[in-house]
Amino acid sequence: MNVFYEEEGEFRVGSILTDNETSLQVEAPHGKRSKVKASAVLLRFTAPSHQVFMAEAQQLADAIDLDFLWQCCSEDEFAYASLAEEYYGHAPSVLESASVLIRLHAAPMYFYKKGRGRYKAAPQAALQAALASVERKRMQAAAKAEYIAELAQSRLPADFVPLLHQLLYQPDKNSVAWKALEEASVLLKRSPLRVLEQCGALADTHAYHLQRFVHEHFPKGLSFPELPQLLGASDLPTATVHAYSIDDAATTEIDDAFSLTPLGNGSFRLGIHIAAPALGLLPDSPWERLARERLSTVYFPGHKITMLPEAAVATYSLAAGRVCPALSIYFTVADDFSILDHSSCLEQVMVAENLRHETLEPVFNAETVATGVIDHPLSDTLVWLWRFATHRLRIRKGENAPNEDRPEFGFQVVDGRVSITRRQRGTPIDQSVAELMILANSTWASDLQAAGIAGLFRVQSGGKVRTSTAAGPHDGLGVSHYMWASSPLRRYCDLVNQRQLMAMVQSRSPAYQASDVNLLTTMRDFEAAYEAYAEFQRAMERYWSLRWLLQEAMASVKAVVLRDNLVRLQHLPLTQRVPSLSGVAVGDQVELRIGGVDLLEMALTLEYSAVV
Repeated sequence: MNVFYEEEGEFRVGSILTDNETSLQVEAPHGKRSKVKASAVLLRFTAPSHQVFMAEAQQLADAIDLDFLWQCCSEDEFAYASLAEEYYGHAPSVLESASVLIRLHAAPMYFYKKGRGRYKAAPQAALQAALASVERKRMQAAAKAEYIAELAQSRLPADFVPLLHQLLYQPDKNSVAWKALEEASVLLKRSPLRVLEQCGALADTHAYHLQRFVHEHFPKGLSFPELPQLLGASDLPTATVHAYSIDDAATTEIDDAFSLTPLGNGSFRLGIHIAAPALGLLPDSPWERLARERLSTVYFPGHKITMLPEAAVATYSLAAGRVCPALSIYFTVADDFSILDHSSCLEQVMVAENLRHETLEPVFNAETVATGVIDHPLSDTLVWLWRFATHRLRIRKGENAPNEDRPEFGFQVVDGRVSITRRQRGTPIDQSVAELMILANSTWASDLQAAGIAGLFRVQSGGKVRTSTAAGPHDGLGVSHYMWASSPLRRYCDLVNQRQLMAMVQSRSPAYQASDVNLLTTMRDFEAAYEAYAEFQRAMERYWSLRWLLQEAMASVKAVVLRDNLVRLQHLPLTQRVPSLSGVAVGDQVELRIGGVDLLEMALTLEYSAVV
């Protein structure tokens, strides 16, 4: 006698060796003996033999039409034997009964198991949903295989084109496209990014780097929303001075300007005038919330992402030829350049001219200031500014203060071609403007501290510069207090400080207290954003430097050894490790062969050639 039974969710057959009523000792077709509970037995039979039973039952089961079998069922629970009789139209043989049971068991979408040998037909809606899911998975598997085949042949699947942004910057790890890309990556032994590059999906590497940054830091996109109209500040008193700004030609957000009025006996009244967007960007207004989201203007070669929309810049920028609202600080300066007193006020200032570095530097430079003769309508003013700036530098840094002579690089990108210019920092223009801003920012920081008004201060004491709500010394600048307040069109931190300064000037309650959670979160968010933006600027300067090497077909470059195998290229803002560099002293100039440039990874391979 043979038995057909269920064990651990599988059907088995065996020949009975011993029948103990509640359990059986059976021998499987391959000879293994096991103990089987009597309750697990579904069929007992003598023919066919147990060696061929499963094969013949499976063959019959494979021939059963599932849809027809499902249609034979009622909505009620049933035993497999009754369905077998219904399906075959007669009392089923043992093989026929087993075949129906095998078919029922193998189709859980069609039939729900309710007990040993008992089932219930799936409702039509559930069955259709399950079948649709199976079909969908089949089609997805076929699509994935097709995608992988195309990617392996360096072809970008057409379905990937509308998904490229998602695949590059925010992949859906459960999508068919991403799974195909991952499998192709393993197959080709390349990163998913490299696979897409190989397929021509990254023809514009600059766009890739820019969009990656935008996706992370500007998830709402770069366009500005609709905003209410900004109101002017015509009720402010108008100053009697004429102000001048000094910026490079690309600057559109003109935050600061200066004025100089002789008072007689060699003394002057120096005015430092800062654009006043805090007049219109009121706390918790749509304009202010927008500035709070962006936190700073982002600068990088060939472009910038402004903190404020053009309407706000146009309203408050200190543009030449018009009267502009400004937060001004005036200093009475004696003939020996000592400061006698200072005062701050909100006013409107006539901006006479926006001076530009490119036209000013040829006449206002180290050679011309040494002679004291500057060929410019503002010659006397510029000479006085330079002398005042050198005096202020000595006060901050001491009599032997070193001049900042590190190089600064300028990038101009036109139609994909880049030009890189180099200029020394610490020129008379740089130093004059820098000393004016340091004077205004440090004085305002001291005034806020003395008035007991909170602010976002810049502090450096024996280490890295940090932003703090508590005022403290700035060792690097050599001042007792310091803050950023001179660029409110470009930095949210400055806008917050301007709001506090305006409260001080107008003798009203400030917008923020020292323990204000909004002030603390602003400080934290600004620090993080400002560092991220600066890192992106450095990265894109590196990118365009590498583009320049390719553009100029450079085979080698000269560099100066900084330490060990670290070098700084001579005419580009690039530092780079050169593993092959050895036996060369720090400070030596070396020639390096360019081994390769990778714009996607922003990597440069250099090989040591010789000491120059």
